[in-house]
Amino acid sequence: MADIDAIVDDFDAERADLDEVVAGLDANLWNSPTPAQGLTIAGQVAHLNWTDELVLRAIRSPATFAEEVDGVLAPPHATGSINAGSEFVNAGAAERSTFPQSRLVTAWRRSAAELSSILRALPRGTRIPWFAPRPLSAAAMAASRVMETWAHGQDVFDALGLTRQPTGRLVHVVRLGVRSRDFAYQLRGMTPPREEFRVELHAPGGEIWSWGPVDAPEKVEGSALDFALVATQRLHRDDSDLITWGEAAEEWLRIAQAYAGPVGQGRRRRAFQSRSESVRLVEAPPQDGGAGALPPDG
Repeated sequence: MADIDAIVDDFDAERADLDEVVAGLDANLWNSPTPAQGLTIAGQVAHLNWTDELVLRAIRSPATFAEEVDGVLAPPHATGSINAGSEFVNAGAAERSTFPQSRLVTAWRRSAAELSSILRALPRGTRIPWFAPRPLSAAAMAASRVMETWAHGQDVFDALGLTRQPTGRLVHVVRLGVRSRDFAYQLRGMTPPREEFRVELHAPGGEIWSWGPVDAPEKVEGSALDFALVATQRLHRDDSDLITWGEAAEEWLRIAQAYAGPVGQGRRRRAFQSRSESVRLVEAPPQDGGAGALPPDG
């Protein structure tokens, strides 16, 4: 069984790293644009505060929450549009992004601390309704908060031209990326591959994180950092160090997303030529997704 306290510890640490940057940020930079389309640095913090509060509502009033979001993030192939989901994901953060810097940072700290405390105290077996196909366990929700805080934090670091050192907390992000493989296909109205893939990633500490059968013909290999960036759509697949064996594995990397929000546009391609060694390179339109909602509980 997952150690909920350890995962929440990682959530707290991820938030603290970002807090250190934004809390002391010069007021002139507070409204600087980030690589996520339409989101400033203030908007990123507002988004995290808003989604923390959404989780709190989902825990305290699950039936009301389920009614509130019912159908709003329907798969785009079913509705023909992702606008409703995108608007819902962004609307809650829009107003609070105009708050004074100190007020918004304080509200974010408060909501994150409250969520951490509640997640630690939830009875074993509690399921939390969310934007995923089925309710999440407390551990999965905590891991999802690590992922979202890390991903939106990456936008802030990129906007400021800062580089952060990857940590072992990336395991939550890459695990969600791997487990959300089939969901990424379903979200786009595509049929997921029947076979499991092999994923081998070089962790920040030097060890190998792996999933799937050792002898799987479809395989992804590379750094855990680049996989996490690709899976959260913070890096175009062609600009990553990821290597694939098999056409299906390559196709997956081009649609991968570790969150259950609307299909996004992701980051535009920087490199002229793909670094992939797949037998087939698939040119895909730019993707720009925000981690506005969270992945299925794998």
